[in-house]
Amino acid sequence: MSMLSSIPFSLQAIVLLIASNIFMTMAWYGHLKNLATAPWYTAALISWGIALAEYLLQVPANRIGFQQAALSVGQLKIIQEVITLAVFVPFAVLYLDEPLKLDYLWAALCMVGAVYFIFRSA
Repeated sequence: MSMLSSIPFSLQAIVLLIASNIFMTMAWYGHLKNLATAPWYTAALISWGIALAEYLLQVPANRIGFQQAALSVGQLKIIQEVITLAVFVPFAVLYLDEPLKLDYLWAALCMVGAVYFIFRSA
């Protein structure tokens, strides 16, 4: 536990959000490959179970970010969206065999703008 106390709160929140997002992406999209032939309600129940792991990481991440790291709710949300894109693109390309599109780059550039605007007064 003492090792965690040496990590800045903002980094703790970001690491938890990354882990949370991996579970979220699998819950939302993993069933498209793994459970493609299963009934939708089976996929929904399994995804719900995976999403529980996501929430068990996401809730403390947001609490640490907001309460200890003094990040605003807007800043936490934009951090989460940047992480979502950073996790989703490799997942879509490597796991779901989706083509890598230039549109992901344009989306990432829009996110850079969002980060700038939400953090510029910090």
